Amino acid sequence: MTKEQIRNRILLRLKTQKEEERERKSKIIKEKLFRSSIFKKAKRVMFYISFDGEVNTKEMIKEAQNLGKIVAVPVCKKKRMMLPCVLGRKTKLKKGLYGIYQPAIERLINLKDLDLVIVPGVAFDKRGNRLGRGKGYYDCFLSKIPKALSIGLAFDFQILPALPITTKDVSVNRAIFA
Repeated sequence: MTKEQIRNRILLRLKTQKEEERERKSKIIKEKLFRSSIFKKAKRVMFYISFDGEVNTKEMIKEAQNLGKIVAVPVCKKKRMMLPCVLGRKTKLKKGLYGIYQPAIERLINLKDLDLVIVPGVAFDKRGNRLGRGKGYYDCFLSKIPKALSIGLAFDFQILPALPITTKDVSVNRAIFA
């Protein structure tokens, strides 16, 4: 299958998955993430703000803040530029590019200060290869932060044996799924 065929098939499954199933699996994924040594050691974690059926990160973000971690989320700009912005407990959100929520006021965090990046994806394979939504934002971003570790979050149906990849695609260190 082509990237586009995989994308279409999995995005449809994400949209049609029952909300209670999404929440149940998101809780399991959260527990796995929070038990991982990578997450426990990280002081500055960049999450994504979930939308459109993705693994729900809302509770993960709250709990990470409760644990004293500095939480950042992406702000997307034009030309595949994504910036990590600090997300405080009372940070107001607004819809940004592509309708994804982001901080209304941007307090940037230096790329080299990130310890861990939690990455969304349409699909992942067993080698950590990732298929995103096709705009290249995370590939561009991850290629700029070789020091930080990255973990993809997914539902079991998003994990495939192999993905068609190109030299521009950047893999994650591991994927956590349920």
